[in-house]
Order: sequence, then structure tokens, then C-alpha cells
Amino acid sequence: MCYMQNRFKALLSACVLSLIATAGWSQSLTWLGTLGGNESWAYGVSANGVVVGVATNAAWQYRAFRWENGVMQDLGTLGGSWSEAWGVSANGAVVVGGAYDAAGQRRAFRWENGVMQDLGTLGGYRSRANRVSADGAVVVGGAWNAAGDWHAFRRAASGGMQDLGTLGGSWSEALGVSADGAVVVGWAQNAAGWPRAFRWTASDGMEDLGTLGGNESEAYDVSADGSVVVGWAENAAGWPRAFRWENGVMQNLGTLGGRDSLAHGVSADGSVVVGRAQDAAGYYRAFRWTASLGRMEDLTWTYHIWLTPGSVLWTAWAISPDGRYIVGWGRNAATNRAEAFLLDTGFPRRGDVDRNGCVDDADLLQVLFAFGGRGYRNEDLNWDGTVDDADLLEVLFNFGSGC
Repeated sequence: MCYMQNRFKALLSACVLSLIATAGWSQSLTWLGTLGGNESWAYGVSANGVVVGVATNAAWQYRAFRWENGVMQDLGTLGGSWSEAWGVSANGAVVVGGAYDAAGQRRAFRWENGVMQDLGTLGGYRSRANRVSADGAVVVGGAWNAAGDWHAFRRAASGGMQDLGTLGGSWSEALGVSADGAVVVGWAQNAAGWPRAFRWTASDGMEDLGTLGGNESEAYDVSADGSVVVGWAENAAGWPRAFRWENGVMQNLGTLGGRDSLAHGVSADGSVVVGRAQDAAGYYRAFRWTASLGRMEDLTWTYHIWLTPGSVLWTAWAISPDGRYIVGWGRNAATNRAEAFLLDTGFPRRGDVDRNGCVDDADLLQVLFAFGGRGYRNEDLNWDGTVDDADLLEVLFNFGSGC
């Protein structure tokens, strides 16, 4: 404790002048464009706002992209003409997805520093990577095995793909992974052949999360610590509904007035869920559900001030760990095309550990008491896995903002 107090005092003395500066609560919506074609979709976003997804190029080929600070980068392929990016590490440096090789086979890839690595398969000829852990070391997805079945896989930094099996059926796929790579979620067929949402750990194996009264369900994402799972599940009436699962309880998140909904992403602490839902007119709209509000909100309506007339946010697919950035796709009326978007909600403020809108002493104390501990939590403001000097500085540089 003495060490932490001394370190805190030193940092406070060094940065005292920065305390008079306050940061504004900025919000914005950015249409990300394409690679020369007429469509794009965003599937992942890092803690610092790096976006990944798929866009068409001038030759009408679908290519994985990485977008940062207004620049969309074509990540290339494994020798073929097609690729897609689905997941990104917390710092935006590692991207995962699928790409065709020279033989025309789709393979899971891991991209870093301009190099696209073929991750192989489970013995078959196709695979796809869907998500990656916060540090970029653990990749999850689906791959064909030698028997011709599509199975969920987990691939650590060292070694090959690990087949996660099924719930008694033939097929499965991993769609999400916790920050440390220890918890995997997705869907797997049970013995009756129904796809069911699962949560996997090395100690407990694959757990069936159930449904909302129907037969089917799928899990798309999981909180940083692996305790909260989101996805969709069939209700008793046969309609898919977005769910939030925690401590064995599957919660129906409802709709925007229509009959169905799907949850695709969740914040690190499990309190914010995003996805798509039907409104009363039957149109799909991007939604955000928060534990504090207790219901869905239509993002097109909430952020209509940032949209040109006729523009609509159709689907929210992913959310940054702190809940600030949301990505997906919609209709950009200015270009008259389906286009990926990055929504900066402006909250939480930089350095706002307790998420109350004010960066103050309480935030400093939370980081101080967590100092030196494991990250991937609210106190880990730069999302690098450790609560350290950088996190204290984040609070100091933004001290007084919103107060």
C-alpha cells in the first residue's frame, strides 16, 4: 500500500498542471466508406476505436479491412480473391477472420504487422476465425474436421487448433471469447440436432445455456471475465429474441416493438448489450440495451442528430470494452449504399472509472486501490491487461471532466 501511495504522489506532482484541463463529452457518427466498391460492414472494434470488417473493392471483391483514424486498409488475402475480418484485439493490432487461399479454400487467419497467417483447420479444408482475446493470443472460430463436420475451435498462441466438440450433435462454432481467452461461447448442436448457445471452459467443458422456451439459441459474445453471455434464443412462440445470460439465468431483452431481436455484442463489464431488433413497423434497427435503463433503445432515434435525413442504423454488431464505441452497418443516405459505421457515444469519459460522468477523486482512488492488479476491468482504462501508471495518468489528464 505504501508503494502505491508513493507512486500516486509522484504521478500527482508530475501532472498537477494537467488537472486544470478538462475534456469535452464528444459524440460522433462516422460512415467508414468502402475500398472502392459500394458496400461495407463492421464486425469488430478495439478499445481505442480501431474497426474491422468487410468492404467491397472496385473489382467487386469482398476484402477484410482495418479502419483507423479515417483510413480503411485492405488486409489482403491468403492468395485468393476474398477475405473478411471479424475480430480485433484490444489495442487494434491483431485482426482475425477468414480468407481464401490460392486453391480457393477458405481459411481462418490472424493478421498482425501486415502479415496474414493461415491458422489451418481441424483436419478438413475450411475454417474461419471469429474473435480474438484482448491480447491477441487466443483465437476462436469454426473449422471442418476430417470427418466433414464443422466444429468450434480454440487456438492459443502456441500449438494448433483445439476442437471444442459439441453438445451431442455433429456441428458447432465458437463466436466469442473472454478477455483472457479462458471462456469461449458460441453454438453447438445437441443430440436432437438443435443448435444451442454454449459456454466453454477448460475445467467444465461445453455448457448448454438453454433457450427462452423454444428449441434453438446461439451465443455471440461474452463479457471480459466470462460471466455474462449474450446472443439470441427462440421463445415459446418460435421467435428469436436477444438474451443476456448470467449465473444460469437467461434474460429476454425484448424488442423495439416487433417480433424478433438478436444480441451481437456486450461491453467488458456486461452492462451494455448491442444488436438488432424489429421495430413496430417490422424494420430492423440497431439497438443498445443497458442494465441501468432496463430496456432497448433504437440507436437511429437516440443519435438521429448525427444522421442525414434518410440514413438508418440497421445493425449494431460490436461494442468496445468500455461501451463507448459501437460499430455495425446501416444505410448512408449521402452515398445511397449499405455502409459500415463507427458510433462514438462519448461515454464513458476518458478516465471515468465509476461511469458517473465525472472524473474525480473517486476515480483516482479506484485506480489506486486496484494498482498493480490484473486488468481487463474498468480500472484498466487503456485495456492493456494491467492496472498501472498509464491508467492513473488517464485519470489525471482528464481530471475534472464532466464535473
